[in-house]
Amino acid sequence: MRKVVVEKKILVANEEFANKNREFLARLKIPCLNVISSPGSGKTTILAKTIEALKGKIKIGVIEGDIQTDIDAQRIRATGAPAYQINTEGACHLSAAQVNYAFDKLPCETLDLVFIENVGNLVCPSAMDLGETAKIAVLSVPEGDDKPAKYPAIFSRAAAVLINKIDLLTLADFDIEKAKADILKLNKNVKIFLVSAKTGDGMQQWNTWLTELSNKTKVT
Repeated sequence: MRKVVVEKKILVANEEFANKNREFLARLKIPCLNVISSPGSGKTTILAKTIEALKGKIKIGVIEGDIQTDIDAQRIRATGAPAYQINTEGACHLSAAQVNYAFDKLPCETLDLVFIENVGNLVCPSAMDLGETAKIAVLSVPEGDDKPAKYPAIFSRAAAVLINKIDLLTLADFDIEKAKADILKLNKNVKIFLVSAKTGDGMQQWNTWLTELSNKTKVT
């Protein structure tokens, strides 16, 4: 019998690219936010509305991750913002290498903020380091208020959580206070925004937070 010692982590290549991405973002002094949620939570609508609201104030670029199609990238480009589409062909999350390649396809030197819209999935993307500045979680009212308790990883790692589609609260069995309490139990420092991308409710607070983050990154 011969013992084989494996000293390299399986994800060592991903970590190398994640570190390259961090160095790239630090050099340009721009934040990069990795947006993670279930499919249909409203990520793309939130990003499109955010870009429109901050037009002329913050220059935003988007890396779109989907299993197939460039539908979401088209929606972002319709706002006038640059977007690069990555199709994972079945993979449930983006990799740091894919993001590194996408940076070359965006005019990052002219941007103030980059969003990564990850593949719709609350599990796999939460564990993958892309070299981002922070993770952002989106939870929509129709999904139910039990998601933070059932899928704690992303909510414990997120810098901010957007509870979206609050315009549907009267139609859904969703306890806002319970959801907030469960999120804060996992992550006491997280920012929680109650928003409706459709009506615009709560979006101003989110946009202010992004503006402050962008300005802070530029001077650090």
